[in-house]
Amino acid sequence: MAKFSRLTVCATMKATGMVPVFYHSNIETCKQVLKACYDGGARVFEFTNRGDFAHEVFGELMKWSNKELPEMILGVGSIIEPGAASLYIQLGANFIVSPALNAEVAKVCNRRKIAYSPGCGSLSEISYAEELGVEIVKIFPGMQVGGPEFVKAVLGPMPWTSIMPTGGVEPEEDNLKKWFEAGVTCVGMGSRLMVKDAAGKFDLAAIQKLTKEALATISKYKKSTML
Repeated sequence: MAKFSRLTVCATMKATGMVPVFYHSNIETCKQVLKACYDGGARVFEFTNRGDFAHEVFGELMKWSNKELPEMILGVGSIIEPGAASLYIQLGANFIVSPALNAEVAKVCNRRKIAYSPGCGSLSEISYAEELGVEIVKIFPGMQVGGPEFVKAVLGPMPWTSIMPTGGVEPEEDNLKKWFEAGVTCVGMGSRLMVKDAAGKFDLAAIQKLTKEALATISKYKKSTML
């Protein structure tokens, strides 16, 4: 059962403005990266369902996070069918993210009052997602569907829409400034945040630093957006 309510999840996404995105098959690596983001100020984190037995890693990560990082809202991404959504909700996922819109996944999430953010690439898809009860719509891949200009175009006729781009989001100030001045509610950030050192290992100090700096930048430029 989710620890955090759907409203709390959406409000925290809006308040912090960033959702780190990460997957690794090793549970200890996941714990270290999750804690680095937490220590950097992140309070929402997306574990992606991308490898064999990923749900087992997530289950262990959720138990550890609830105990060691009590304010962290942990959810899961890359969910494309309702069965996987149900599995992760049973493991305690606080929110579900998908690369594409799936009405059946939306129904599963609504039934359990779990936040659902599907990937959309058109105004019609965004409108349909909202019809299905989606609070924060993911646009994916963010740059390929039109980047910040696409966000501006959507919010013109639909100013009530809350948007989270993933793909093409970077921790640099210029990049974040463009997205938030366009009107996004929050951003998802993966590989550009999860940097490695010269030996190819995740640089935990750098990840913490980048997280802290990105959140500070976001707080400078984010607008008061509706949920």
